[in-house]
Amino acid sequence: MAAVRRSPWLTPLRRALGGNGSVLVLVEGSAGLGKTRALHGLSGLPEAAEARRTLWRCGAAQEPPETGGGPALLLVDDAHRATPQEREWLREVLERPWEGLAAVVAYRPEELGTAGLPLGAPAVSYPPGLAVFRHRLRAWGVDRVRRAASEVLGEQATHEAVTRLHACSGGVPQVVADLLGALTAGTGSRCTAADIDAAGVPVRLAELVLSRTDALTAADRPVVWAAAVLGEPAGRDELLSVAGMDGARGRAALLEALAGAALSEVSQGRYGFSVPLAATAVRERVPGPVREELHGRAARVLARRRPVPWAEVARHRGAAGRRKSWLKAVEKAALAAVEAGHHQEAIGLLERTLAVPEVPARYRARLAPLLARSAVIGLRSDQTVEVLTQAVRDPGLPVDVRGQLRLDLGLMLANQVGDLAAGMRELEAAVEELGEVRPALTSRAMVALAMPEWPTGTLAGHREWLRRAAGLARAGDSEVARAAVAANHASLAVACGDPQARELVAALPVDGPPAGCREHAARGLCNAADAALWRGSYRWGEELMSAGLDLAARIGASYTEQTAQGTRLLLDWWAGRWTGLGERCERFVADTADMPVVAADAHLVRGMLAFVQGDWTQAVHWLTALGAPAPECTRMPLAAATAGTLIRLALVRDDPQAAAEQARTAWAAVAEKGIWAWAAELAPWAVEAVARAGDAAAARRMTAEFVRGLAGQDAPSARAAVAWSRAALEECEGRHPEAAGSYRQAAAAYRELSRPYARALTTEGAARCSLLDGAEHSGAPDEAARGGADGTAGEDGGRAHAVASLRRCVEQYTELGAVYDAARARTLLRSHQPPEVRRPGRPAFDDRLSPREREVAELAARGLMNREIAVVLHLSPRTVEQHVARALRKTGALSRRDLLRTSP
Repeated sequence: MAAVRRSPWLTPLRRALGGNGSVLVLVEGSAGLGKTRALHGLSGLPEAAEARRTLWRCGAAQEPPETGGGPALLLVDDAHRATPQEREWLREVLERPWEGLAAVVAYRPEELGTAGLPLGAPAVSYPPGLAVFRHRLRAWGVDRVRRAASEVLGEQATHEAVTRLHACSGGVPQVVADLLGALTAGTGSRCTAADIDAAGVPVRLAELVLSRTDALTAADRPVVWAAAVLGEPAGRDELLSVAGMDGARGRAALLEALAGAALSEVSQGRYGFSVPLAATAVRERVPGPVREELHGRAARVLARRRPVPWAEVARHRGAAGRRKSWLKAVEKAALAAVEAGHHQEAIGLLERTLAVPEVPARYRARLAPLLARSAVIGLRSDQTVEVLTQAVRDPGLPVDVRGQLRLDLGLMLANQVGDLAAGMRELEAAVEELGEVRPALTSRAMVALAMPEWPTGTLAGHREWLRRAAGLARAGDSEVARAAVAANHASLAVACGDPQARELVAALPVDGPPAGCREHAARGLCNAADAALWRGSYRWGEELMSAGLDLAARIGASYTEQTAQGTRLLLDWWAGRWTGLGERCERFVADTADMPVVAADAHLVRGMLAFVQGDWTQAVHWLTALGAPAPECTRMPLAAATAGTLIRLALVRDDPQAAAEQARTAWAAVAEKGIWAWAAELAPWAVEAVARAGDAAAARRMTAEFVRGLAGQDAPSARAAVAWSRAALEECEGRHPEAAGSYRQAAAAYRELSRPYARALTTEGAARCSLLDGAEHSGAPDEAARGGADGTAGEDGGRAHAVASLRRCVEQYTELGAVYDAARARTLLRSHQPPEVRRPGRPAFDDRLSPREREVAELAARGLMNREIAVVLHLSPRTVEQHVARALRKTGALSRRDLLRTSP
């Protein structure tokens, strides 16, 4: 109805219903476009309420309605089915309309007896006073199909599924609705493009197209069969060649098919099915021997095109039973797709081919490496993993081919599947099998083993693998092998703070002539961006990420592109760009659900957001469940940051022993790896946890080890974390003046880094320690109990400045959306602010929530239990229980969760 509401004839139609003039609207639309729906929508117009309304369906053996003066809305459906008597009656009405007549006549143009004449020949003699309009219904665009899918499936449908739904349905609303109806019963948590394909042809569409095909003579049907076998619109000559018809006979058959609406002119000079799924329905009914002949002719016709569409040629040759030429076409199609950067297209084609058991071993040895290379660059496919796993077990494969497949299988298992142990085994086996026979590939396997982010191995071991790989690459003549070494050398240099890192990154072959060089350059840029961001070089990291994303998109390196998108989520977290960040993380996790390694960044960011919002149950789920990778399968910096958040969670839940145990485990992993910049998001919480568990000596050793590990390195975020770690240790030891100074040093560093949340935490810590120091010196009771593991530093140690700093922290937390932190800081602020002067007696809030009740309600709505809220706000659980009860009563909320929606 949206298009109807914007139509120029709607105003004249409304005027006619008001008794002013007469109007005719001819609504034309092919089957399924929604003519009947449009008519019913018009019957609901407000102006039609006082008019005489008639809905008449032609060909339904109804008596024509009575005519007469006065406002009348005449809605005529299926005019293409009108009997001679019905057409004659309609002619009389439209040639002698009365004042107030609003007539709407709907029909299928492809089924009219005389093209362009809804009521047949001769044309109707419309009188001058009758306003006549034609309204053509159009197929839906992809956005309208997406809305329809969302209405039926919610958020289950992926972007690829919606695109496929639009493509196969042609945007015809009835076909879209029928497919969505089938999908509702058959899909699980997600609806993919494969689910759309598996839904089949809707019954309504199949019966329509088959009945139209059957209405043709046996001599004319081959032209429709040819269109079905081709599966795409084709020019007249190609279509008739596939049908096996000569010019004159074929031309006559095509005209009959068009006249009977079995085929359509989809675009100028190209003929086929307006709904692509209709081709499937017809193709399935073509007799087998005839279908094979049609496919054979289709392969020959398409092979004459320039450029040759080899994927389609392969499909037709395979369907024609020509196995040898089919496999040759598959290989050419895969090579063309790889050259164009369409790796997902190559993956799909090769997977389908290698899944056929009868493919000879010699062709498997040629096609499997193509699949492996595209799979490493593209996105994960479990079928690819299965195909390659079976291939490397084939004793008939040459050793070097098997080694090549092991290399790519190992890369897939480690990078995309997340099975690190299996991936490393395959890579090490690949090194042995490839040896000196294929030095370029051996070098590539060694380069993969040199990646320091994985929790296995040591920094010294990774450098040794890289040294060996570089030697092989230099000795050989492969530019791609040298590009692979350069990419990993650059990212390792950035991760380790090497002074030559910028020079190595700048030398990456972004314009290398072989496509493989550009793929490694894109990977190197994105990996270097990730390493730079973990070190705190945010501006440079963002520049590298943008360059890497651009190059990856241009060459079709989907996997590299996805990893960089995950890195962007981390950057937005650090920069405090939190608006909509949680929803973006959830979408990213959904889009990469079968690639836990890629989704890990989003899991971490979403878990940290849940923590600061006070939803600690969800924080645990995002960090440890819901598909989050296990620590042994997580990149080291991510694993350390995840551990830092889980340690903090244990501290605020007042479980220092559990926090300390996790801290020691995570710290040992970083120490074994030897890249100390990766401890930046772990160290402050780990040091505090160990100190609060009663082992201050161990906490001091950890801090000293952190400082030694960073000696001579450029790692801004880790330097800030050193100051924060010292502050946390000093505070736990009761050295509040020193702690305040260290917190202020950390806050200044985070200000330089433009990290607002870390700056607010350390500013708060400085203010807290300043106030504690003042209370101790004045002999006042210690009202500034900690409230968790959160430290920040203020600008001045004086009480007034500390209070002002706390107030700014509350504002910053609130602006960011850190509900838990704002509540904690507000509690600390309240205990040190001078009491407001007010009249005696309790303040009268009536049915409004008091400030304390609002704080409690907000945390309860986020999922915190009463005991947890008591820890945050320094109240007794009994007091929290009373505040929650009053908040529920005042707001009328039915549950604690509802408090977030009903708090005034």
